[in-house]
Amino acid sequence: MIGIIDYGMGNLYSVSKALERLGVECILSSDEHELSQTDGLILPGVGSFKDAMEILNKTGLSEFVKQQAASGKPLLGICLGMQLLFEESTENGRSSGLGLLSGSVTRFPGVDSEGNSYKVPHMGWNRLAFHQSNPLLEGLEEGYVYFVHSYHVDTDVEEVILASTSYDVQVPAVVGKNNVFGTQFHPEKSSELGMAMLKNFVTIVEKGEDIG
Repeated sequence: MIGIIDYGMGNLYSVSKALERLGVECILSSDEHELSQTDGLILPGVGSFKDAMEILNKTGLSEFVKQQAASGKPLLGICLGMQLLFEESTENGRSSGLGLLSGSVTRFPGVDSEGNSYKVPHMGWNRLAFHQSNPLLEGLEEGYVYFVHSYHVDTDVEEVILASTSYDVQVPAVVGKNNVFGTQFHPEKSSELGMAMLKNFVTIVEKGEDIG
């Protein structure tokens, strides 16, 4: 069973429906005891990094998520949920994240190196480029997935970047280290490629498999 962490800022319905389409049993919950009984966790997210961390800290879910990740339980962050896995963000002032992965979250500048402006938020379909093999990408081919975000991860730890896309800068689009994974895009809204990646996460959960 997969637990979807409900902290009031997630795209819970679309994620749960996607898992149902895959025939996967899941629960939506904010209860630590219920979530601790699951085999894997998904941390969704829509909205402000700072607001999300304030809720997670206030409810104690931030420590719970860190403990579950440390125990080896597979964890998948989606969109804002992926950003929360990192150390900090500058959104609405600097704030600390879960610190499960090294890096920070920063806003697209909206102006390229030649002084030309471009649209922020980054919204729409962009092509993934794979950087390394990983169980989350097993059997998949590079293709298009759906993004909606104004902030992106900036990390010097190249080995955690499993796939990226380009939107003025290189955007880490799929990240992973050991049992902790994240997608900047919405796999549940990304047609066959997104659903296949969710299915791979389910397989990781079933096998208790990580990237080492």
